[in-house]
Amino acid sequence: RGLDVGSIEYIHSRLLEKRADGVAILLVSTELDEIMELSDRIAVMYAGEIIAVVDAEGATKEQIGLLMAGVKEAE
Repeated sequence: RGLDVGSIEYIHSRLLEKRADGVAILLVSTELDEIMELSDRIAVMYAGEIIAVVDAEGATKEQIGLLMAGVKEAE
């Protein structure tokens, strides 16, 4: 990962503070737990294109994982 646990917690808390202030944040991560915790909306890319945008509140790890593997929602 490159960051120690304390640094990650600090960065996450700052991101959540900024989100509460209404600041738009673009978070790029392969860590699914991190994405689910910090996001309002999740845009999933596969093969260089965005294949879906979902609300984080209603999304499941299984749904996001399938999208990350290139399985589109309509399939």
